[in-house]
Amino acid sequence: MIKFASFAVLSLSLCLVAGPVMAQSERPFIRIPIETAVPLTGDAVNAADLQAYVAERAMPVAAPVAPEVVDPTAVAEPVAPPKVVANPAIAKLQILLDQAGASPGVIDGFDGDNLVKAVAAFQIMAGLPVDGILTAEVVTRLDTRQAVIGAYTITPEDGSALTAPTPVDYAEKAQMAFLGYSSIAEELAERFHMDIDFLKALNPSAQFTAGETIAAVITGANRTGVVARIDADKTLRQVRAFDANGVMLAAYPATIGSEDNPSPSGTYTVVSVTPMPNYTYNPKINFQQGENTGVLTIPPGPNGPVGSMWIALSKPTFGIHGTPEPSLIDKTGSHGCIRLTNWDADELAGMVQAGVVVTFI
Repeated sequence: MIKFASFAVLSLSLCLVAGPVMAQSERPFIRIPIETAVPLTGDAVNAADLQAYVAERAMPVAAPVAPEVVDPTAVAEPVAPPKVVANPAIAKLQILLDQAGASPGVIDGFDGDNLVKAVAAFQIMAGLPVDGILTAEVVTRLDTRQAVIGAYTITPEDGSALTAPTPVDYAEKAQMAFLGYSSIAEELAERFHMDIDFLKALNPSAQFTAGETIAAVITGANRTGVVARIDADKTLRQVRAFDANGVMLAAYPATIGSEDNPSPSGTYTVVSVTPMPNYTYNPKINFQQGENTGVLTIPPGPNGPVGSMWIALSKPTFGIHGTPEPSLIDKTGSHGCIRLTNWDADELAGMVQAGVVVTFI
């Protein structure tokens, strides 16, 4: 890792590469016809050649072909959009970045803004030119040559704390004792930093029951260190954590406010860190959900409104927190707070304490 000097170059370059926030279905994924795609298996992810993938991405795009002359009176036949599947090479890249502390958010095997930002963060950590572009040098520094997908045997404990599905309505949430996972697949997807559809695609015949062995991401150990400063970048939609010497310890994709509920500007401090918090819903202070006009106490749990972690800031009602919808990080807005995946929020919480400076930039 290197000392952090300036983020101006990264901000400029990523503004050019990353583009606007898009709904998950609109992200600029690399589209691979399902008939020619490499089957998505743990072995395929482990064996993916990232250098070959870099070379493939660098190939020039073929010149456009002149359109055919079409009879304007003819009735056009409907054309189905190409089917897409997760790319084993992208999945491997996401896992390696996640292990290195440059989080791509959910591991799903698809390209997109969060992957670009994670590559840029790793470039800073590795002392490389920062532009968010995957290069052979980035792969050389990043690739551990170790398996990134391993075998996991489901235990009885994995299903011991499941709850009913979490309702959408806050009044109904408030009637529950705990907002937990409703299936073993959901619980394991979060534990291994995966999109639940990616987990199921890796294990197409799995029933996700105790005693079953499945393929799962090898996440590696949480990042360690003492965070002295956090930058919440509202333009790049990323949270970056630094130690007292300006060394970047970790970076996370984030949802930071929205057009209707913008995040604040300026500098604040961390006040407290609370795992598995409950949530006080007050429409007079924050926002109104549905027809709920009174104050409600929403119970704790990973599927609660603020997920599994709350890092309170010195600006009242604002904080850094988790989410019940990890696949939507940086794809939808928040009510002004900083939203991370639950696992990223938990990792960050392990490195911060009261007094850490948080700057919205």
